[in-house]
Amino acid sequence: MKRLILTALLTSAVWAHAQTASAPAAPASPAKKALVQKLLQLQQPGIEKLASNLVEQPAMQMLQAAGRALQQQVPPEKREAMGKSIEADVRKFVDDSVPIVRDKAVKLAPSTIGAMMEEKFTEDELKQLIAWLESPVNKKYSEIGPEIQNSFTQKLVAEARPIVDPRLQALEAKVRTTLGVPPPAPAGSAPAKAAAPAKKAASK
Repeated sequence: MKRLILTALLTSAVWAHAQTASAPAAPASPAKKALVQKLLQLQQPGIEKLASNLVEQPAMQMLQAAGRALQQQVPPEKREAMGKSIEADVRKFVDDSVPIVRDKAVKLAPSTIGAMMEEKFTEDELKQLIAWLESPVNKKYSEIGPEIQNSFTQKLVAEARPIVDPRLQALEAKVRTTLGVPPPAPAGSAPAKAAAPAKKAASK
């Protein structure tokens, strides 16, 4: 629930910021500003997680692509060392970049998410939202949410894989054909030997 609220607010934050820039709204009361500040504090873990994902997801996708390239283009004896080197580089990028993006997200939140809350919610609605976020039911839902999502994702992958994998393989083959790239050799297969020249017929 907390993530859904945050996502909805972030999606419309830029639009709200543009609106307030062109037509400034009346200043919010100190009481309303205090409620918005409290709500931002409750949302901060989600804001920080979103910032981390912005860095980690493309980095992990790059790591996966590098893993595929290692299997297809690098000799087996060099794969482990090269893979560890690439993984270390990706991890360093994540470790260096996440704190920067996370800090910017936290600093940006009041002028975007906070401005959206001040404009779109009344004081009474903000109080209700805070009460829900602090409620035991929401806390329990937040705790088991990842477990629910993981269980659902595993089931969905198991159901969808037999349908998607053949289509994905066909797409990969088509892309390879378009690019003129030969298909990867089956694992463990040896290069085909050149055919031996035909023996001459014995002379009589």
